[in-house]
Amino acid sequence: MNLRLQKREIENLIHGFIEGEIDSHTAPILKDELDLIVLSDGLIIELDLSKVTYMDSSGLGLLVAFYKKVIKGNTSLKLINPSERMTRMFNITGLSQFVDIEIRKVTSVGV
Repeated sequence: MNLRLQKREIENLIHGFIEGEIDSHTAPILKDELDLIVLSDGLIIELDLSKVTYMDSSGLGLLVAFYKKVIKGNTSLKLINPSERMTRMFNITGLSQFVDIEIRKVTSVGV
């Protein structure tokens, strides 16, 4: 039941890095953190899901609600590197038709 959100803001981009499990116990914590983001026209919010180890329907509901809030605020939302399981869930529920989902290659630094 561990969850952590780190945010970094650069000009009109907020990059959030979520780590842990998003379930009925942790979704309210994540919601509270996401509610702290001040939405504005042209803002881009990227949520990196690459370190999310588990997400149930509570997490899905949270992302849908956050997406609706973001759209009302003339802001855009992008989900980065969800797991295959999450991607299947997004496809089955139709969320992937609305939310921008991007798979980014991870590059190693230095050899």
